[in-house]
Amino acid sequence: MTNETTWPPVRVLRDREAGLCLCAVVISGFGTSALWLASGVWVKDLTGSDGLAALCLLAMWLPTLAGPLLGTLADRVRRKPLLIGVNVLLGGLLLTLAGVDSPGGLWLLYTVLFVYGAAGVVHDAAESALVTTAVGPSLLGDFNGLRMTAAEGMKLLAPLAGAGLYTAYGGPGVALLDAATFALATGVYAALRVREEKPAPPPRGSTRRRTAEGARHLWAHPVLRSLVLAGGATMLLAGLNGAMVYAVVDDLGRSPAYAGVLYAVQGAGSVAVGLLSGTALRRLGARRFAAYGIALLALGVALRAVPSEPVALGCSVAIGAGLPAVLVAALTSVQRETPGPLLGRVTATANTLVYAPNVAGLAAGAALVELVSHRPVLVTLGVALLATAAPLFTRAATAGAESHG
Repeated sequence: MTNETTWPPVRVLRDREAGLCLCAVVISGFGTSALWLASGVWVKDLTGSDGLAALCLLAMWLPTLAGPLLGTLADRVRRKPLLIGVNVLLGGLLLTLAGVDSPGGLWLLYTVLFVYGAAGVVHDAAESALVTTAVGPSLLGDFNGLRMTAAEGMKLLAPLAGAGLYTAYGGPGVALLDAATFALATGVYAALRVREEKPAPPPRGSTRRRTAEGARHLWAHPVLRSLVLAGGATMLLAGLNGAMVYAVVDDLGRSPAYAGVLYAVQGAGSVAVGLLSGTALRRLGARRFAAYGIALLALGVALRAVPSEPVALGCSVAIGAGLPAVLVAALTSVQRETPGPLLGRVTATANTLVYAPNVAGLAAGAALVELVSHRPVLVTLGVALLATAAPLFTRAATAGAESHG
């Protein structure tokens, strides 16, 4: 079988540099997912406070709002050494958590989580830029699909491993596990064979102006602008939907633990679509692929209002399969349509615009579910998602007509 006829995801895995990049994603993603769960449980056990436990997630997410500024770091230096340095830094910081065994040490935990989140923004921007050097343009969509598959797979496995490790060794044990994953990821990045030109010195001007260049590029590019705006709207509505999950479980007459089943099924849908993302992007184009995914998400969200277990499981599959489409389409388009010297800033800005609304959606949904019935909310969210998808269908059709004109 020739290389051209091999299934593209297999070609990605066979490519040494692409395979190493994916391996690093899996390793660091495993540790992050384990810590994400364990940190909240750790604080809850030490203090008994739900509010203080929730602050762990806030500490990790808050730096995302500074994404455009933090992303400039990924454009100032070579990306491979930066990724190695970030992994070494985080591994060392996590080791300091070994002594947190009382409420008096929580300031250190929150500080590490905040730095963890900030370094994660830089890491994601540098990694996205490095991938364009290590992976051929024709396989970027397949790589990002596999990246999504790996990330969702880690969300299924890592929390279980983290919970087990926490039960056996407490929070410091999970911190040590995460530190070990960063050490492994450091070795993987060091093994990459990529040629990076030394970035040109930044032009004279304010940091604010250089930071804003990423946003200006996104706004001036019609494809990137439409995908990032659609991604942000989708993640906002997905956050609202996520806050309804326990109301859906109650409606089914199940215990709260059943939410874990729905999340697992949703993750399986995301894993499946990740394997097909590259092929779908080539056949449909980025905007149409994103639009179909959002439409599928809309169907899954709206039908959650039906109090039926088989329907709920089917909706979880649809949500898991539909949501990644706009995320993969947006990231792949950013990588393909952005000049290398700008890629760190543009990636970080796009990630902020896409993912930050999810936090707002979760917060708003948590308040909304206490005030009104979840059923009309879910139907309304489904309609809003269809409205989000519609412009992408229109613009994709217009672009297709122009290309054949």
